[in-house]
Amino acid sequence: MIVGLVLDANVNGAGVTVSRSADGLTWQNPVLAVGNDGQGYDKEWIACDNTSTSPHYGNCYIEADITSSGNQEIMSTSTDGGATWSAPASPASGDSGLGGQPLVQPNGTVVVPFSTDGSSIRSFSSTNGGASWGSSVLVANISSATVSGGLRAGDGLPSAEIDAAGKIYVAWQDCRFRSGCPSNDIVYSTTTNGTSWTAVTRVPIDAVTSSADHFTPGLGVDPTTSGATAKLGLYYYFYPNHSCTAATCQLEVGFTSSTNGGSTWSTAQTVAGPMTLAQIASTSQGPMVGDYISTSVVAGKSIGLFPVGKAPTNGQAFDEAMYTVSGGLALRAGTIPSSTGPVLYTTPSHIRLSPPVPIN
Repeated sequence: MIVGLVLDANVNGAGVTVSRSADGLTWQNPVLAVGNDGQGYDKEWIACDNTSTSPHYGNCYIEADITSSGNQEIMSTSTDGGATWSAPASPASGDSGLGGQPLVQPNGTVVVPFSTDGSSIRSFSSTNGGASWGSSVLVANISSATVSGGLRAGDGLPSAEIDAAGKIYVAWQDCRFRSGCPSNDIVYSTTTNGTSWTAVTRVPIDAVTSSADHFTPGLGVDPTTSGATAKLGLYYYFYPNHSCTAATCQLEVGFTSSTNGGSTWSTAQTVAGPMTLAQIASTSQGPMVGDYISTSVVAGKSIGLFPVGKAPTNGQAFDEAMYTVSGGLALRAGTIPSSTGPVLYTTPSHIRLSPPVPIN
């Protein structure tokens, strides 16, 4: 039985490969899933249908975008647990986008939330095991504040997860609840069918009048819980003071959780940092700690993986590595209520960083 698959993409034309493992320790040689066609692929993501009663049990699904074709959204399907893959197919609406994350509901429906050019979150679905993909629907338009210091901070890329009953959560950074859009909150929307999405909900990390800026969310959901008792864990980066410069910004990693499906949240805690922007590596788009935070819930603990920069030693240019909290963080109940209003800022052409470009 396949219990693990690992993706790798090459933006210079090699494509997307998949490695499989039955125990997470020993891995098979990678197989080419998409590509070898001279095109560039990026932002790949994979999910499999693990529900034994699903009509498409055992199928796996890859999302990627074709960087050499205007970030065209594509999907590839495997019906044999990741050994072989179908030719790429696009949603019926022919969308371009970034950061799509396929999620498989217990009935076999696959829902893929993704970001457009940073102006909206949309999703598309398949109800026939990936044989075809429907047109995309709007999840929400994005209003986001530019992150200070020139930091490349994901620019609205979503973090998506699913509970045991098939309810899907998609989170991103957004400033709509802050007057004048000075900084971002982490917000989310949910769906049970992939077509109708709830009003955008604010995670109450702090007051909307605070000086903080929150971005690059990594949302995890306990896969054994659902509905009003779903347990959520959210990691994110933040600046305590959004009015900072490349020389003065202090970057930290925070965490909050909910045990009632997002109705109320725990008091936020800082788990890493502060770090200066000089302590993290730069790209052509500025300093970067990654476009994503990977978060999973295992045995009731939320485990996030995130880069942290520290002061270099021994003549090194950087001391930046991947970290996690040892043993994970407990998903604690909280009393701070989430909210869907008031919305204090909207704009048809939101303030944002340029869309992320492929990086080798």
